[in-house]
This record gives sequence, C-alpha cells and structure tokens, in this order.
Amino acid sequence: MSAGGGTKAIIAALAANLAIAVAKFVAFAFTGSSSMLAESVHSVADSGNQALLIVGGKRAARNRTREHPFGYGRERYFYAFVVAVVLFTIGALFSLYEGWHKISDPHPVDSPQWAFGVLIFAIVAEAFSFRTAIKESRHLKGDKSWVSFVRRAKAPELPVVLLEDLGALLGLIFALFGVTMAVITGDGVWDGVGTIAIGVLLAIIAIILAVETKSLLIGESAAPEVEERICAAAEEASEIDKVIHLRTLHLGPEELLVAAKIAVRHDETAAEVARGIDEAERRIRAAVPIARVIYLEPDLYRANAPDPDRV
Repeated sequence: MSAGGGTKAIIAALAANLAIAVAKFVAFAFTGSSSMLAESVHSVADSGNQALLIVGGKRAARNRTREHPFGYGRERYFYAFVVAVVLFTIGALFSLYEGWHKISDPHPVDSPQWAFGVLIFAIVAEAFSFRTAIKESRHLKGDKSWVSFVRRAKAPELPVVLLEDLGALLGLIFALFGVTMAVITGDGVWDGVGTIAIGVLLAIIAIILAVETKSLLIGESAAPEVEERICAAAEEASEIDKVIHLRTLHLGPEELLVAAKIAVRHDETAAEVARGIDEAERRIRAAVPIARVIYLEPDLYRANAPDPDRV
C-alpha cells in the first residue's frame, strides 16, 4: 500500500481500537451496560476492518498476471466494500439488537465508575486516531470540503478510517450519554437508548461506505481536472491536432487506464503518426504519473461526427 493509502492512519486506528476494545470489555464485565457491550463489539469490528484494509493493500500490490493483465489494484476497493458489510452486520445489527433487548428488559448499571473511566480513555484514544487520519488526509484533500473528499477520493482507505473514527467518537458520546442518564435516573432503559443510537449511527456510516466503495469497485473515471491535463498533454505533441474523445478508468487508486482517439493530419506518414503517439504518451505520463496504461488510436477529425462522449 502506498503512502497515499493512509497506512499510518490505518495502523494508528488499529492500535487505538485494539486497546479500546480490551478496556471496553473489562468495563462491560463490571457494569453489565449494553452500551459498553455495543461499543466493545464496535471496536472489535473496527479492528477487523483496519486489518482488512491492510490485507487489501498488500494483495493489491501483487504483479499483474496473464489472468489479470491490469493487475490487482481494485482489491483495495473490494476490501473497503467488505469493511462496510462488516460494520453493518457486526456493528450496527448487534448494537440494535442489544439496545432493543436492554429496553425490553432494563437493568441498572453496576459500578458505573468503570464505564466512565473507560469511555473517557476511549474518547482520548479515538481523538488521537481521528487527528492522525485528518492529518494524513489533509494534503490529499486540498481545497475540497471533507464531504467532497470522502465522495471523490480514489484511495478508499483514508475515507474509510475517517468515517470509522468519526463514528467511533460519536458512538462513545452516545454511550456516555446513555450510561450517565441510566445512573442519574436509575432507569436502565437509557442505557438501551444509547445502544440503539450507536446502532443507527453505525448503520448510516456503513451505508455511506457501501455506496461510495461500490462506485469505485464498478469503475470510476479520473477527475475532470485530470482528464483536462491528459488532453492538454496529448495535444502538445506536434503530430497530433486534437483529442477527439477520451476514456479513463481507475484500475486502482494510483493506476489509471487512458484510452483516446486522437486526430492526426491526413498527409502524415505511418512513421510520423507513430512518433506522435509515442510523444503524446510520454507527455501524458509526465503530466499524470498515475496514467500507467495508455492506448491511443489515430483517426482523422470530422467536425460533424457524433460525439461518443456525450451521455
């Protein structure tokens, strides 16, 4: 996995979640709080998710084969999609079930000082992990909003870790609210309410992740500004008049396929056309380094020809 994949952020999140999961299970053992149990399972699911992202990064780095001539870059998208499924099935559904069970059969929270101590520790640890993810993402985000970054990022790991860490912080706040209200009122139903809130939160995050990673898994084009750079670079070659139409596809976060039909002059020789294509490829790779696979088809430009790029 490249540095752009957010390895540092993933490892920070994994270390934080493993430590937090142990602490939460200890607190649950002393308190019997359903919010603490839901948060414990949430942290275990998050730890598994970070492990999946690391595995996906390792598998995506394999060399291409005859069966997979464009490599394994999309493995990172597949494992990110699996993360969304795990977060929903293990985190959200378990929390919703446990919350419903606690509301149906409420019990007071025993030894609440354990819950408060662990929740405060967990909030500090998750805040550190979230800060690391933000720091790692900032140079990739540029001047885009955070919502736009999550929606448009081609490397799935950082958006996944950002949303997981945000969900973990909010979930801890919900758990703290549920336990606090249960202790103040003496009514264990509040503990169940906090657990239900955690489940709904995890379900929303899982759905967002599933939608975004599905789009990457199916295949997304390069960003419009990247395609503009590709066209400009190709048209700088002296033997090429213009780019007639262009197709791009991300084979992975750092690998782009470029297919274009380019206009050449009718009186050019085959050698001149070949030279122009080689020059255009060199310029495209210089302008967009992730353009690893390039196919250029020469043609004569016809002003009234239908535009195949029109959707």
